[in-house]
Order: sequence, then C-alpha cells, then structure tokens
Amino acid sequence: MSNVDRIPDYTVAGGSSAVAADPVRELFAGRSVALGESTVVRRVLPNLGRRLVGAWCFIDHYGPDDIANQPGMTVPPHPHIGLQTASWLLEGEVHHRDSLGSDQVIRPGELGLMTAGRGIAHAEHSPVPHPASLHGVQLWIALPDGARHTDPAWEFHASVPVVAQDGMTATVILGEFAGAAAPARATYSPIVGADITVSGGASPLLPLEADFEYAAIATSGTVTVDGVEISPGTMLYLGCGRRDLRLSSDADARLLLLGGEPFAEQIVMWWNFVARTGAEIAAAREEWMAGTDFGVVDDADPPLPAPELPPGTLKPGGSVRRRPGTRP
Repeated sequence: MSNVDRIPDYTVAGGSSAVAADPVRELFAGRSVALGESTVVRRVLPNLGRRLVGAWCFIDHYGPDDIANQPGMTVPPHPHIGLQTASWLLEGEVHHRDSLGSDQVIRPGELGLMTAGRGIAHAEHSPVPHPASLHGVQLWIALPDGARHTDPAWEFHASVPVVAQDGMTATVILGEFAGAAAPARATYSPIVGADITVSGGASPLLPLEADFEYAAIATSGTVTVDGVEISPGTMLYLGCGRRDLRLSSDADARLLLLGGEPFAEQIVMWWNFVARTGAEIAAAREEWMAGTDFGVVDDADPPLPAPELPPGTLKPGGSVRRRPGTRP
C-alpha cells in the first residue's frame, strides 16, 4: 500500500533513546488519510509521539467500508525500498500485483508479505466484482541494514496458525505467539504480530516477551488493555519489560498486538521509502520518476508520481535544515 500524502515529510526513527524500557501506557489517536478514490485510512503509526514499535514502522487501519457500489481500494503502481509490507484483511478482498510478476488475490486469514529490499513496485485494487465490505490493516516493517539491499521477494500464505484459549482467539501473522509460529520465512528482525479476538466477558492474559516493546491497535469494538480502553483508530503503546498483558471486553472485540526487539538503527522514512539518509531517499525518488530500477507492474493504471521532496536537506544527526516559512 502507498503513502498517498501529497506533501510527505521526512520521518526520522529508530535508536534506543526513544524506547520505553519499562511498561508504559501511551495512547495515540490515528489521523485520517485519503487512499485512492473511495478509501480513508486511520494512520496510527508513525505519530507525533512514536515512530517505531520494534521494526514496525507504519500502520494503516481501514474500514469496515461499504464498497458495494464503489471501486474500493484503488492504489496504482508505486515503489518501495528498505522495508517489508504485510497485508492483513479482516473483510473483503485485495488484488496484489508487483514487478516480480506476482499476481494474488488476498482474503481474510491469508498473509501477503512483500520484501521490497533494494526496490520493488506494486499495485493493489479491490477485484471486480468484489465483496461489499472492505476492512483491513496495512503494515510496514523496517529492514535492518544487513537486509535492506536484499533482492525483492513476495510470500503468500493461505493459512497461518490460530491459538484459542481463555475466551481469546489469536491468529499469528508474523513471529511466534503463545507457542505458535507463523510460516513466513523472510523475517529479518525479531518481531511478532497477532490478530486477537476477545469474547465478550472474557479476560485473557496474553504471554509476552520482556525484551520486546509492544503496541495494541483496536480494529473492532472496544477492548480494555492493561486497564486502558481502546477503540478503532487508536494505538496503545506499552513499552518493554512485560511478561504478560491482561485484556478484557464487555462485548466481542478485536485488536492487533504488534511487538519486537527495539530497532537500534536510525532510519529515514519518506513517502514509500525507508532509508538511512536523505540522499538515499532523493536517489530512489529520481530512479522511480525516471522509470528505472523498480521494474514494471502489469496494471491498467499509470504509476503514481512521487511527490516533491521537502525543502531543505536531512542532516546526519537526523534534523532537517529548512527554508524559512516551510511547515514543521
């Protein structure tokens, strides 16, 4: 999925200084972003207070949307470098095509994991015809320095493990959770992602890794996480140092639990690129606009043009030297 912000700014993230080494409860509201012709997403990461959760660097939650008489998701070909995308659907279908020739319709309970590495392009659309409802989450994972120039790749898994206990059902998207391991092969950082349904009246205790930092994102209903109530459009950052996590809900609810070892490297994000310097970002943009290095996607829509780069330059320390009058 693309970041379709028309004036994206540099985002600097990573390093141990921003990580909460002990348990915390930091609640963040997502912001609405238009995606294509008829989809609006709630972007909960990055936000003003948190840039990363482990290697997770970007979280968009969309729907549930009634698209019975709408085109649904319409994201033309666009590029990525230095990251992985994980497509996770709760309702509906999304048709993925990429410059490797991958052509796959993704449905609820199925995982599409795309490794951009040194560069890939892809497009995502609701199929024609498509189900009436669309609801899902788009996730990006920053690649560590040793893997960010790897060859691009695509993995599809028609099923992933499901764990049921104590009024909770957990679908393990990536990593290991509650004794179950996801089948994805191309994971480059210690991370975990689980889609959790809590039955009304239940109060399950989730097992966690104390060395991981975690966040919970509500996707349906209202659920209480370690005493804090969250609903769709919000993210609760939980910090590190936890060995378990209590959930409860009066009615059926659903949330994502994302975590991982703190990402020690500093990264630079802009538009659809994750890099280490502003110069790398500028070079990737130039290559995309010149039609080189990203390949071709078999898609009817023309490729998305890259936005203009922000004024000023990104300095090695991570700050941006701006021209007077530009937005922060």
